[in-house]
Amino acid sequence: MADRMLVEAVRMALARVMSEDETVILLGEDIGRNGGVFRATNGLLERFGEQRVRDTPIAEAAIAGLAVGLAAQGMRPVAEIQFSGFIYPCIDQLTNHASRLRTRTRGRLTCPLVIRSPSGGGIHAPEHHSESMEALLTNVPGLRVVFPSSPKRAYGLLLSAIRGPDPVVFFEPTRLYRSAKEDVDDSGEGLPLNCCFTLREGTDVTLVTWGATVIEALAAGDHAADEGVSVELIDVAILKPLDFETIRASVSKTGRAVIVHEAPISGGFGAEIAARIADEALLSLLAPVKRVAGYDVVMPLPRLEQFYLPDEPRIMAAIRDVMSYT
Repeated sequence: MADRMLVEAVRMALARVMSEDETVILLGEDIGRNGGVFRATNGLLERFGEQRVRDTPIAEAAIAGLAVGLAAQGMRPVAEIQFSGFIYPCIDQLTNHASRLRTRTRGRLTCPLVIRSPSGGGIHAPEHHSESMEALLTNVPGLRVVFPSSPKRAYGLLLSAIRGPDPVVFFEPTRLYRSAKEDVDDSGEGLPLNCCFTLREGTDVTLVTWGATVIEALAAGDHAADEGVSVELIDVAILKPLDFETIRASVSKTGRAVIVHEAPISGGFGAEIAARIADEALLSLLAPVKRVAGYDVVMPLPRLEQFYLPDEPRIMAAIRDVMSYT
């Protein structure tokens, strides 16, 4: 076991499944000779060859369409879209074909593809390079949406995503690629694609988040503890299908919920979680559900990027707010 950054854990998972299964093929812009825009695929071309690590034209719709065709014919394609803001041209293929192929063929065909895409802000990138648009894809039936927050979870969840029978969009938090390390063993063991991860247990407030904002949530949990507030922190990680049972059980215990995400607040996936809490845990609530999220504007790059992103003070303000109800 060794300390690895999230980008290294992604590369290690890709190499692992490629060494195990010859049907796994990588494709995307600059993933071969350049090793990807964030170097997540660095060295894989030399190891596995040009037939399995394919550079493509700058044409996201074509990349997604090629992935659908490969998956329908027995391959397991893993396509990289350089930034999640470039994924919009893929949506036609994902919604009209990848997610429907099993139903359309009455189970005769499946579509085991993975679309990998760096997501989120915090790296001072240009427009279209810092978006978080996971909520758009959670509305697509038949599509799994995964958003890990640590090297270990990125490794295990990516293994399961590639090995599974369903199409998966796998978002990777851009600002966490190299910001922290964690012991990750190349064990080949996948993680389940149907459950949340409880990162800390508590009794006063349930803090629900995913992706890069897990870091700020962890810091807020420590700060809240100093103020005598016990926070239970849940990393959703798999947004679709959502393991709501873990969230419901936690809210039923604490009576309070704060939901944190980087995407704009209106129509964000936090709204779905809040609605489910209202449906299934309303009588357990001691305070209104609070959301801490991005604002309803295009991320104001570069000078106001840090103001846009949810941070520890904003999360703490929400925790204090829900704790003010007695």
